[in-house]
Amino acid sequence: QVQLVESGGGLVQPGGSLRLSCAVSGIIFKIYTMNWYRQAPGKQREQVASISTGGSTSYADSVKGRFTISRDNAKNTVYLQMNSLKPEDTAVYYCRGGANYWGRGTQVTVSS
Repeated sequence: QVQLVESGGGLVQPGGSLRLSCAVSGIIFKIYTMNWYRQAPGKQREQVASISTGGSTSYADSVKGRFTISRDNAKNTVYLQMNSLKPEDTAVYYCRGGANYWGRGTQVTVSS
């Protein structure tokens, strides 16, 4: 059974930081490109960051320079370090493995 479980979300003030984790089981983690998406209320889900099997990364323009995606193949986990958070970063953040596997999401709220 494939499972992707996100954690690390919460309430943070503008300018603050959070680190999201996505623990993966049931698939051969190291062969999958891993992605973080987010969905704000009333908006479409959007891709935030991606990391390939070789460690190459890409980011949405809205988060470049503030967010960092990384992976630990030994722990079957992908991370999203989020710094300088803004209210517009408020969303449910989802982990995606390859094309088919999704987690259930973790809420990130940026508010004073």
